Amino acid sequence: HSLSAQRGTVRGLHFQAPPFAQSKLVRVLRGAILDVAVDVRKGSPTYGKWVSAELSAKNGVQIFVPRGFLHGFVTLEPDTEIAYKVDNYYSKECDGAVLWNDPALGIDWGIPANEAVLSDKDAAAQSFAEFETPF
Repeated sequence: HSLSAQRGTVRGLHFQAPPFAQSKLVRVLRGAILDVAVDVRKGSPTYGKWVSAELSAKNGVQIFVPRGFLHGFVTLEPDTEIAYKVDNYYSKECDGAVLWNDPALGIDWGIPANEAVLSDKDAAAQSFAEFETPF
């Protein structure tokens, strides 16, 4: 579950490493987000490629993010509430993040970096070049 008061709040790009890797189903209960998933599975022909989708309470769109993908979002409206269904427990020791706006990924978040509202954890995340995939 996630609640973001401000438009432009960025979360991610997050992952849970094995043995606590997670697949997740993401949906928006209130507001709207641009949801992003990045393939980081070793040997995948789409390694480092990303997809995005707009999820909102109005459109009812959900996204399934498999294990082996980074996940993040930016809120498009204030007071946005997101629900997750996951298939594994959270582990702080297995939690990790990659910088949301790393130029190597080239993700179009739809907002300038200086307008993003970030947590300290997400602002200090490792670059994609530093990231060693556990998947």
